[in-house]
Amino acid sequence: MDRLGDLDLRAHLSDPSRKQAFVTPMFDLVAPRYDEFTRVFSFGMDARWKGALIADATSGLKVNVAVDVACGTGDLALRVARAADSAHVTGVDPAAEMLARATVRARVAGLDSRVTFSSGHADDLPFDSGSVDLVTAGYCFRNTPSVESALSESARVLRPGGRLAVLDFYRPASAAWRELFLAYLRLAGNAVGWWWHREPVAYGYIAPSIRSFVTRDAFTALLSRHGFRDIAVRSYLGGGVATHVATRR
Repeated sequence: MDRLGDLDLRAHLSDPSRKQAFVTPMFDLVAPRYDEFTRVFSFGMDARWKGALIADATSGLKVNVAVDVACGTGDLALRVARAADSAHVTGVDPAAEMLARATVRARVAGLDSRVTFSSGHADDLPFDSGSVDLVTAGYCFRNTPSVESALSESARVLRPGGRLAVLDFYRPASAAWRELFLAYLRLAGNAVGWWWHREPVAYGYIAPSIRSFVTRDAFTALLSRHGFRDIAVRSYLGGGVATHVATRR
């Protein structure tokens, strides 16, 4: 496999046919320290964002079947299982190293009877149409080859009245704040990527991936276009991070 730093990052992020070829090996590389990275890089805010997301997503909703898309090490999947004690949660991710760590976390937490993990992609979920009560997606749609295809697939598997709960980075609408925000992410990401993995792009990719993604409000419009209503948004860091909880029409 080529070193990540030898790949043309801009070309891979802008070309849907090549994007996954960068994203999956990158997540395999960072898997051993991914949880530590999200905690340190966000100054502890990631846990609060996820806690608020799952509280909003499960409030008043009967959850029997849940899917965590691009589940990584299983953080959101485990949170859903704890919040909805009748739920069976399936985490789906293309990165084998992430799935291995998620499986261990579920076993250590004593939740492996209700939380399972399998290989898969956000735009091709192995579930019947209308069979899922809740889909969660943490830092997912920004990393998919096509956000439109991934949203369509989430809408397909959700039952009417089911919910989609999303946490992600977004391109800030303010040009001045956008440049400051992305400059920090680029410099800090490159530094940590080199320090931990000798691959600056492992985390340095975050800034260019945000620049090529949509704004918080544009994502809200995409949700509406793909059959979602009652879209509740929590915004953080000047629109650089947001959660969306939306109901399937």
